Amino acid sequence: MRIAVFGTGYLGATHAACMAELGHEVIGVDVDPDKVARLQSGEAPFFEPGLSELLERHTASGRLRFTSSYELAAQSADVHFIAVGTPQRPDSPAADLSQVDAVVEALAPLLTRPAVVFGKSTVPVGTAARIAERLQALAPSPDVSLAWNPEFLRESTAVDDTLSPDRIVLGIGSGDPKRIEAVTREVYARSLAEGTPLVITDLATAELTKVAANSFLATKISFINSVAEVCDAVDADVAVLADAIGLDDRIGRRFLNAGVGFGGACLPKDVRAFQTRAAELGASSAVRLLADVEWINSRQRTRVATMALDACRGIDKPRVAVLGLTFKPESDDVRDSPALDVASRLAAAGVAVQTWDPHGMDNAERLYPELEYGNSLLDACKAADVLLVMTEWDEFRRLDPHELAGIVQERVVIDARNCLDPAAWREAGWTYRAIGRR
Repeated sequence: MRIAVFGTGYLGATHAACMAELGHEVIGVDVDPDKVARLQSGEAPFFEPGLSELLERHTASGRLRFTSSYELAAQSADVHFIAVGTPQRPDSPAADLSQVDAVVEALAPLLTRPAVVFGKSTVPVGTAARIAERLQALAPSPDVSLAWNPEFLRESTAVDDTLSPDRIVLGIGSGDPKRIEAVTREVYARSLAEGTPLVITDLATAELTKVAANSFLATKISFINSVAEVCDAVDADVAVLADAIGLDDRIGRRFLNAGVGFGGACLPKDVRAFQTRAAELGASSAVRLLADVEWINSRQRTRVATMALDACRGIDKPRVAVLGLTFKPESDDVRDSPALDVASRLAAAGVAVQTWDPHGMDNAERLYPELEYGNSLLDACKAADVLLVMTEWDEFRRLDPHELAGIVQERVVIDARNCLDPAAWREAGWTYRAIGRR
């Protein structure tokens, strides 16, 4: 099919490249000419495993191209995906829909022939219905349909999540439902042939699916962190506890890892936006639940910072090595990163903070220039009084406590992600601390 993707950020660039991989002719649209130029040269503007290879292959073949021209996109494509960002507003926890609205206002007057517009951006419930009305009012063609097809990408596995999703959700709004479904089945033909379920519903349910899923995952994280506090009080082990309750197939083990909590560009802002929209709708139970989820998550950062400061007590001019700056491994994304939040708190308390991350150093330094950035992992650990593991990169999991013992000043490690082997570190003479561990 001939597809246009509006927005070439994390979602849009990945979706455009993957649509080309599925065999479609794709044009990506962005108002930033520098980003367009980088993408057209096959260069990913952020780190995501597998994405650069797709961009290089399909820009070279001509199947994938990028432009700043809405006119060219409208002429070139019959299927249009809105994939711009919906960040948190600067003046409230609500979602900023200005980019979504800007795409609709610019694209709709150019739709002179039949087209299907799919929304992929994460939006508050009720947004799609408003956009459907705006499309009908502005589009010259009477045969422009709107559907909502939320994304469920995870950073570090976004390419696989797009090519082999665990579900495809389709909210049908204006237009011919049979035609919209037929177009959807053609766009995602390979995934559907491989057995991916297609859930067809209304616009509001489709919008809610994304924010409800993220809020549920955030709730699991905050729940296990609450239980971890009880484990600390009675000298129990939250990791073993999570393994035990995770064997219940009604619960599952994923997202039951106690630690510093969640961050990134999606879960925090989606929880806040969902909470705000629930308050507008008068859904008080959802508001209270989501407020507690966020409060617990924020408190985890305070707990980890307090643990590190306690470990520095009595040390003149203490140094803490913070390993991991991104909010998760296999990413360069430091947005709402718990690691940087904790590191900045330690620096504000007078601690010298030395940091290292395999891919997040440049992004972190732009936001937090007051921190020290090592030239290597071992350089960041040099003469440290406390080792603070904040992101569960594989190279941190594989750290040799015996090797590090000769580099640090004091053998104290705080495992804020519960990703290390406590017995191995203690046997090497380290004081090991973690949330909810014995």
